[in-house]
Amino acid sequence: MSEIRDAVRDRYATKAKSFSADQSCCGSDCCAPAAEESISCGQHYESSELTELGLDSSISLGCGNPLLLAELHPGESVLDLGSGGGLDVLLSARRVAPGGHAYGVDMTDEMLEVANANRARVAIDNATFLKGTIEQVPLPNGAVDVVISNCVINLAEDKGTVIREAFRVLKPGGRLAISDMVALKQLPPGVKQTVDAWAGCVSGTIPVDTYSGLLVEAGFEGAEIEITQQHDVEGIAGAIASAAIRGRKPLTS
Repeated sequence: MSEIRDAVRDRYATKAKSFSADQSCCGSDCCAPAAEESISCGQHYESSELTELGLDSSISLGCGNPLLLAELHPGESVLDLGSGGGLDVLLSARRVAPGGHAYGVDMTDEMLEVANANRARVAIDNATFLKGTIEQVPLPNGAVDVVISNCVINLAEDKGTVIREAFRVLKPGGRLAISDMVALKQLPPGVKQTVDAWAGCVSGTIPVDTYSGLLVEAGFEGAEIEITQQHDVEGIAGAIASAAIRGRKPLTS
């Protein structure tokens, strides 16, 4: 296992343990670009929906709300890459019911424990949390209608493999709808070389054009990357940004 993957696993295992102490993620140790600036995890979710579910956004470590992009419908199947505490999976499960199913995949045992506890607490039956990596999803080809993810793909060392894996598990005509961090400017070498920064969603970011190219290379049609919020890093204004990323698997290939 790579040093980067170890760092990511350790960071989010520690965060999962903090959930049990009822600590919100919406601080500088969340998926945020720098200690002096945090991204509000809760700003992307409807409070009424969270209240109905019986959870709050403190179990999200994301930088957006991919469900706003996914346009889920009853009867569909959906996969969340890097599902963490399970918020996006559980919200998805409600939206695809009846007849649909939501899957989450995560490599961290502690996060899977949190997610399964949350699923039991809110009594949602059409959700399943799987142990695995986003580079090697434990689902067959063409298993789901939609793939979502929330500030996770930027953490992967080989993002091309992750995007190709998302393409693999999608049915023909299936949709990719993810929130992620992208690079708008070149980061200082010291930030790029720091594993801790990578685990914190900073140095793992790649330029928009590179990200778009990976989507096209994987086979996605209609690839779109929309910048939603810019962030400063190490005094560089607008160095990275939250982005809404969409694509579709062709009906025939």
